[in-house]
Amino acid sequence: MIHKIKALHDDGQGLSIRAIGQELGLSRNTVRKYLRQDEAAIEAAQSNREREKKLDVHRDYIVYLLRTFPRLSSVKVARKLRDKVGELAVSERTLRRYVQQVKSTVASRQRRYYEPVLDMVPGVQCQVDPGELREVMIGSEPRTLFFVVFVLAYSRLSYIGVSLAPLDTPTFIRLHDEAFRYFGGLPEECVYDQTKMVVISEQFRELAVNQRFHEYATTAGFRIHACCGYDPESKGKVEAGVKYAKQDAFYAETFRDEADLRRHVQQWLDEVANVRTHGTTGQQPRAHFEAAERAHLGPYLTPACVARGVDDLAPRKVDKTGLIAWKANKYSVPMAYQQGRVGAREEDDRLAIHDLESGDEIATHSLHLGTGRTRRNANHYRDHRQQEADLEQAIERCLGESLGRQLCARLRESMPRHYRDQLRGARKLLEGEPELDRVLIGDWVTRERLTAGGLKERLAAARLAKARGRDCDADAPADPVTPPPDLSQYARLGRSSGQQEMTHGAT
Repeated sequence: MIHKIKALHDDGQGLSIRAIGQELGLSRNTVRKYLRQDEAAIEAAQSNREREKKLDVHRDYIVYLLRTFPRLSSVKVARKLRDKVGELAVSERTLRRYVQQVKSTVASRQRRYYEPVLDMVPGVQCQVDPGELREVMIGSEPRTLFFVVFVLAYSRLSYIGVSLAPLDTPTFIRLHDEAFRYFGGLPEECVYDQTKMVVISEQFRELAVNQRFHEYATTAGFRIHACCGYDPESKGKVEAGVKYAKQDAFYAETFRDEADLRRHVQQWLDEVANVRTHGTTGQQPRAHFEAAERAHLGPYLTPACVARGVDDLAPRKVDKTGLIAWKANKYSVPMAYQQGRVGAREEDDRLAIHDLESGDEIATHSLHLGTGRTRRNANHYRDHRQQEADLEQAIERCLGESLGRQLCARLRESMPRHYRDQLRGARKLLEGEPELDRVLIGDWVTRERLTAGGLKERLAAARLAKARGRDCDADAPADPVTPPPDLSQYARLGRSSGQQEMTHGAT
């Protein structure tokens, strides 16, 4: 900048100070200051790293912040500094630059321990990661595109499997089958994050894997390696591949239909992604794969479970009432699958419904030839009659068979529409009562109306009466202890009698 000022001024033969300031966006005072100095003095001042800066007085506080909170941004450091010392006599840009300079020189806490990664062995590892991209134009309609990226860790040869439906385990398996057939062989292991399509849960690095996917991996012949939770850097090759696919393969593209989408992906893989010079290996992935990795892949044959999971079953969404739609009719499934996904297929005159994860048959119905009909299996829903029977037995255990039946009958008579809730409340009250007076409860059940709420009030009243030393029905009036006092002398209180005083009887 200083050299530009000197050149534009040209020892008074060039632009004026005002014109130089307008040209370079500087104030006239700044231009004038540098024109007064010779270049040697300016260069010496600029090269002096020890020269004092206005923010040096706050350096210790900035260093403290960066060492204590190493991920603080320059903007937040500046805000904290202002909160501590007030407004600063420097610009926002100067403050950010100073903080960046301090960050580059101060040793902060280590955020993560990294080790050098040795060169991968060919044919050993394939990294796998799903992704999605919204607002992809397919058939003049914005759709959400779901895809899975596969990257061979050694040669960086990649494959992308696509789906217009949300990914589930059968689709995930099918896309693996496509990738391995594209590679022409099988790696020894595949690396995943903790997606539910592979890992159901993890505790102390002990994995509960998806049984359907584990069956496929075992049959195909590769190992499952799951990364630690929330640790995408451990499979960075495929993470970069997902970003590359989004930005280069799909972004700003339109497709006529799903077939056109698949043709585009295949062409992009063959003509762009796998023939470019890779930034890390310095080689084309396809050429590198053919020369050094193909021979190390194991043989691959499509397992039978792939066809069974995809070709035969049509996925269906289960609604909140436990029903799926099939050809304008609805059929029930066990309520354990409520608002989940199942697979269905027709077998002769019946509809078979399967668990998509295990492939097990979970329900069957005879097909209805009409429309708008619903077929329900009572076994798929809770048996309310059995629940009522269990509650009645619990009450009978508390009160005895005879008295328990009388209480249940009175509750049913009082609130027939909410009988199960009444039983549930009565059982809770009776089981929580330390001592039950069956004689007293026997009197209560003879009343015209008794509810669980009324039972709660009577039990509370009985406890209170017992605490006061009374042994009686809570509804009975209290026994008189002393005769009531004679208050007849107060009868004329407030009436005009012409007398100035009132005489009270002896007490």
